[in-house]
Parts: sequence; C-alpha cells; structure tokens
Amino acid sequence: MTDAPSTPSTRRAWLALLAASALPWAAGAAAPTPVEVWKDPNCGCCQDWVDHMQANGFAVKVHDTGNNAVRARLGLPPKLGSCHTALVGGYLVEGHVPASDVRALLQQKPDALGLAVPGMPIGSPGMDGPAYGGRKDSYAVLLVARNGSTRVFKNYPGNAGKKEST
Repeated sequence: MTDAPSTPSTRRAWLALLAASALPWAAGAAAPTPVEVWKDPNCGCCQDWVDHMQANGFAVKVHDTGNNAVRARLGLPPKLGSCHTALVGGYLVEGHVPASDVRALLQQKPDALGLAVPGMPIGSPGMDGPAYGGRKDSYAVLLVARNGSTRVFKNYPGNAGKKEST
C-alpha cells in the first residue's frame, strides 16, 4: 500500500479547487454595464471619464468621431453640451457625470432623456487629475426631460478653489 490519497479524495480536492476558482462567476457576479461613448480622439479628459466609468463596472465602447452629431440626433439642447456623449440603458449621458449617478439613473428609471453635466467643471470625473491641484468647482448633474427641460439630479459642492491637503 502507498500513502498516496485515494482517487475519491483527489477528485474531491480537484472539485473543491475548481469550485473555488469559479466562485465569482457562480455567485452571479454582475456583468459590466455596456456604455457607448462618442468623443474627440484627442481629448484627454474624455478618456479619463471613460477610465472612471470602466473602474466603476461599465464596459465602454468608444467612438473617436466627436459628439456633436450624436448629441443633436438624440435631441440634447446645445446649451447642455459637453465634450463627450454616451448612451447607457437607453439614456443619454452628457459630459462628466459621475458613475454613481449613472447607476442611480439606471436604478430609478425615470421617464427622461438622461443626465447632463454641461461644460467641463473641474473636480468632476475626468476633470479631477493631478493637473488641477485638488481644485473642485461646484456643479450639478441635471436630469434632462424629453422636452429639454431640466431639474437638478444631484449637486456637488466645490472647495472654493482651495487645494486638498495630501
């Protein structure tokens, strides 16, 4: 006789290892939420926003063709425009909208065109890198109705131009 484990215990050990390695999939880990983005190919802040979305569980498909045509096609008023436009779950997302607000939009499912952060406020996702020295301007994420009217979805306070301590 040898001291080697019997076939059943080897099989059990192998099955346990297989089950442990498959646990995240078996536990129903959520698949990334698909997002389609139109942006200028040379815009660094747009790519930083894409990176922010990917880091927060979104699978982003990028079109480096600019966003003016798609924004117009989707019916977003020009005054609400920014440097990139996205589609996610049937909603338009314009500009530097935080991923948490996109998640809230998808959860709440309002009857709306989508969300917008007009312009490019410093401190918003994608506009928050080291080049800005910790500065955060106040801004609002707007819920855009299908008729183009807006209401505040969420406010983000600024830090009055003060640098954050590190």
